[in-house]
Amino acid sequence: MKSIGKYEILGLLGRGGMGKIFKVRLPVIGKITALKLLSPNSFLVDILGMDRIEAMFISEAVTMSGLRHPHLLEIWDFDKADGGYFYTMDYYCNNLGVMMGESSRIELPSRIIPTDRAIHYVRQTLEGLACLHHAGIIHRDIKPFNILITDQDTIKIGDFGLSKLRGETFGSPRNLKIGSPFYAPPEQETDPDQVDFSADLYAVAVMMNRMLTGCLPQASPAPPSRTNPDLDENWDQFLFKAISPKPRDRFSSAGQMLDALGKLEAGWITRKEKACNFLDNRQTKPSANSGPDSFRPRKEPVRIRPREARTFFILDDLWRPRQYITNRFHALDDHGILDQSTGLTWQQAGSPYPLTWEQAKAYIRNLNCVQPAEFRSWRLPTVDELLSIVTQPSPGLDLCMKPVFDPSQKWLWSADKRSFSAAWYLSMDLGFVSWQDMTGYFYVKGVFG
Repeated sequence: MKSIGKYEILGLLGRGGMGKIFKVRLPVIGKITALKLLSPNSFLVDILGMDRIEAMFISEAVTMSGLRHPHLLEIWDFDKADGGYFYTMDYYCNNLGVMMGESSRIELPSRIIPTDRAIHYVRQTLEGLACLHHAGIIHRDIKPFNILITDQDTIKIGDFGLSKLRGETFGSPRNLKIGSPFYAPPEQETDPDQVDFSADLYAVAVMMNRMLTGCLPQASPAPPSRTNPDLDENWDQFLFKAISPKPRDRFSSAGQMLDALGKLEAGWITRKEKACNFLDNRQTKPSANSGPDSFRPRKEPVRIRPREARTFFILDDLWRPRQYITNRFHALDDHGILDQSTGLTWQQAGSPYPLTWEQAKAYIRNLNCVQPAEFRSWRLPTVDELLSIVTQPSPGLDLCMKPVFDPSQKWLWSADKRSFSAAWYLSMDLGFVSWQDMTGYFYVKGVFG
């Protein structure tokens, strides 16, 4: 199958019980979107019947098309091709699950998201849910992989396949689980038709707990403040209330949870300012360089597959550097940054907007055309070179330091390829390596030396 209706298939993004999601391209204008095709597995057809599945799929599309909010995914087209229903929506290559490093073995530890960033994502998720709940809709499948991250680092709630109107019942068979393990509240596992809005708020709290601690909350959860020194007992109370096994003990609405989050954030800002003032007044000695000045990261691009990449790039289980170097950055007059530890010169800012991988190469070519002759050796950095400017996370302390590079450029393309259609990139702020389709949009930071 090379196309679905008028849409050219570029690849398979994922599959679930109800259907498959493809990355597709609209002819003539070349716009890339995501397309969800109704293609249920045989188990689901046996227990629900095809007529009911089609009705649920159409209901999902109607639900999405009737909502307009900056943090809810929008539907653009609905049609039928070769006997199968489909709809299209915006394509985003990133999501919170990828950023956290959550895998199919969901119980394994994940990457911790900085407190400011976690608040940012949770606030926008709750704002989107407030709109959804105002329309009387319960999502029932809030989890990191359904929280899409845009090029501007905002979120879009996606996948409304399990959503339901308040008071609506499907009479689902007892052996049909609704929602995702660990994120669905206890009552959703026993009677998914009777859940209320607090089911979505429970899932948000589980997601937030994982962002802040790297772990899922257990049956008798330990206070998150024991794991993350940025947190205090107010955070413990907030999360314990939100993940209470009894719906009546949780926040009553997304708005109420947003208000409580706002108070947490205000307290966090005050604590952060006090800590930073303390560090500013304290005498500190510069740390010794962990490597010789002659250290030179690999600058020749490679093509490497995921199963070999973690060893080749010398990464840990969460795809972060096993070793860090101590940089000695020196600002240059032309907005460049020289790292005396490696001899590499970097752009301080780089591309003003996110670009595809092919556009990234064009950006570097143009950079060499407009620069003076002595600065015409810019290139797209390798993963090794990008890893050389990643700093080891240190909770609390790094929040007080002025960033060397433009902090808005969180994701940077590398010159290294995964395949003919995908390349490796670095999450600058979270310090991990991953790969993405070359049609994804990330920033570019040129290097030479």
